[in-house]
Amino acid sequence: MTGLLDNVLGGLALGSVYALVALGFVVIFKASGVLNFAHGSLLLLGGYLVAVLHEHLGFAGALAAAVLATAAVAGAVDRFLLRRGEQDPRAAHVQTIVTIGIDILLVTDLARRIGGDLLTLGDPWGDQVTDLGPVTVADSRLAAIAVSAVVIAGVFALFRFSPWGLALRAAAEDIEAAALMGVRLVRVRTLAWCLAGALAALAAVFLAAFPAPGLERTTGQIALKAFPAAILGGLASPPGALAGSLLIGLTEALVAGYQSELHILGEGFADVAPYAVMVLVLLVRPAGLFAARGAARV
Repeated sequence: MTGLLDNVLGGLALGSVYALVALGFVVIFKASGVLNFAHGSLLLLGGYLVAVLHEHLGFAGALAAAVLATAAVAGAVDRFLLRRGEQDPRAAHVQTIVTIGIDILLVTDLARRIGGDLLTLGDPWGDQVTDLGPVTVADSRLAAIAVSAVVIAGVFALFRFSPWGLALRAAAEDIEAAALMGVRLVRVRTLAWCLAGALAALAAVFLAAFPAPGLERTTGQIALKAFPAAILGGLASPPGALAGSLLIGLTEALVAGYQSELHILGEGFADVAPYAVMVLVLLVRPAGLFAARGAARV
């Protein structure tokens, strides 16, 4: 029973961090129709900036600087590299492909800088643990759950109550009608990319924290595990991204925790479990768990 509780808490912590990444996929897709495959490299960039700045600025200062810088880079990627030929109806598909190239360039440069090192981010939790009854939990996991809950609640409030959130929802419903109603689509799109970059930088801190050994050049690949979470939720649904992330996080933690009982599936199955869940769900719900039903006129 203690092992089950430990795995569940670990899964919730992992799922809450995946939710930060999955929300980035969702807001970009809602604003521009682009699947941002450069999201993992933005996450790695944010973590790298915290790692190199925390000795000079302290952890809080380094995190703030990394979040702002990653948000600015994400906005610049959209503004200067993607928004060419935007009038072409196939622009979103072309831009999705371009993000793959951008990801390769960023990851290559960051991997060269990191090399084979494990970088510490100077987070205040370190390797401290807390006893919650029979379960011992790393403080970094508790912090991940708490911080992610606050940030996700703030993002949801932004969607629901801010003028930008209203404009984003209007553009996602009908971009042409939104433009005719005076919605500044360029501003909506740029802010969406900046928000996604900021969320990715924040997620990097918890993905590199204990019990992880630190930030390494492959850390950005973890963002690919949040992609199934966004797909499961319907790709354009923030609540769906949250639900999908928790499902993926719990699945990965439980499979890893009970790997010996699941040896028939092969070692390392926890790494592919998120994709297996995605395939199984999409077989039943091809549009995702929270996809909006389209109206048809006869």
